[in-house]
Amino acid sequence: MQSERYIATVDLGSSKIALCVAKVEEGDIQVIYYKEHPSMGIRYSRIFNAKRASDALRIAVEDAEKELDIKILQLVVGLPRYELRQETASARMERSDPDSWITREELNSLKSMAIDSYPLEDDSKEEIYGAVAQSFSADDLIGASENDIEGVTSSMLEGQFKIFIGKQNAIKNIDLALNSIGVAPAKKVFLPATVAKTVLSESEKDNGVAVMEIGAEVTSVSIYCNGLLRYYSSIPFGGKNITLDVKTECTLSERLAENIKLAYGGCLPDKLPSLGEKIIQINDEENGTYEQFSVEYLSEIITARAQEIVNAMLFCIQESGYSKRLRNGIVITGGGANLVNLSALIRQISGYSVRIGYPRSRDFSSGGCPGVLEASATAAVGMVLDAARDARLNCVEEHPSGPVNEEVEQAQAEDAPALDEQGKGNLFGFEDEEVITPTNKNVDKKKEKTKKGDGKLSWLKHQIGNAAGKLFDDTLGDSYDGMK
Repeated sequence: MQSERYIATVDLGSSKIALCVAKVEEGDIQVIYYKEHPSMGIRYSRIFNAKRASDALRIAVEDAEKELDIKILQLVVGLPRYELRQETASARMERSDPDSWITREELNSLKSMAIDSYPLEDDSKEEIYGAVAQSFSADDLIGASENDIEGVTSSMLEGQFKIFIGKQNAIKNIDLALNSIGVAPAKKVFLPATVAKTVLSESEKDNGVAVMEIGAEVTSVSIYCNGLLRYYSSIPFGGKNITLDVKTECTLSERLAENIKLAYGGCLPDKLPSLGEKIIQINDEENGTYEQFSVEYLSEIITARAQEIVNAMLFCIQESGYSKRLRNGIVITGGGANLVNLSALIRQISGYSVRIGYPRSRDFSSGGCPGVLEASATAAVGMVLDAARDARLNCVEEHPSGPVNEEVEQAQAEDAPALDEQGKGNLFGFEDEEVITPTNKNVDKKKEKTKKGDGKLSWLKHQIGNAAGKLFDDTLGDSYDGMK
């Protein structure tokens, strides 16, 4: 087992690619790098143009490698959040030794059996993204949890699982994009379960809670009850749709609409008493015209779309059958969770308690790494926490150019040519070298060449030591003189 290793993860979003690197040492997880880059070739959290996606990935990876002086060999990557369907699967095994207790390995084996035996509608187009155990049964125990069934003696073991199925082509495009930049996929992660581990406490998952993750083009809801993921659903709407509404209604460019949304946007105009009266003026210097609209009007545009997204998520919660069991209410996370007054809007519509979910810093240290404790970083950080449990996984090679030899570096510094009066260095360490310039073209070139050769030979001798220098004279000296 390696005492020190590195985990590198990437969250492929519709508007951003978030890359995170963490150092893991004896169970301690330290995030040392987190940065977001604009994404390309990705729609609804799924790569549709592998070439463009790989171009954006390359920029993100090279930036991290340059800043940390590492070589990223593998990446833990999140699977798409949209166009998933959930099904129920089961598996059963007869145990060869009924007097021995059930082990964790047997539970994992049963889960693999359920995945492998599940009949996909079209195995050439679909793939199972993840499976979550719901309950287990043994001889005298029915509907037990994973923790309760482990250690029980039984002649049989049966399990019920939630299976989450997505597009196979989406996974192929991830592999293609990573391979094109020379990075291998270390692990592909079903993100709803990973994000929940990052923002929820065990008591919240046990008492009942819904995690609403708001991305650029996808908003999803994951419901936990009795400690397990019970339901997942998503819709193709998110923060980018709000930006596009602002763009259309205020006749702005998309980039300007996004900046205005981030700077002045918020839900519930009646809860923006001081800001709502302000006027935003957009000057068109090219045509000499300008547009004006109030922050209150901007908030009305944002609120209308936000209400639509929230109502769709509340409908999913109602459809799940767990709407009355969410004692800990709703936790919102993702980049869209920071929209001003969004928590208040959800609380007003649903009646649930609402809070913003940030990565729980008690599970890792960050050393002031910018952005890593924001709601938009939950997926990337969650993958780090999940992958860190695999003691065999190491995604990074340190100092790809090779370790620095301090003794050699010091010797080279001592042997470096001194600077002359004009601040110019003399590479081979001789003072009377003549240089051809436009004003001394008639210099004896043969003489100059001979001096350069003698100086180079002297410098090489000094570098490799007296003994090695003698060997150079005895074996190569005559040959070198013959080449001059």
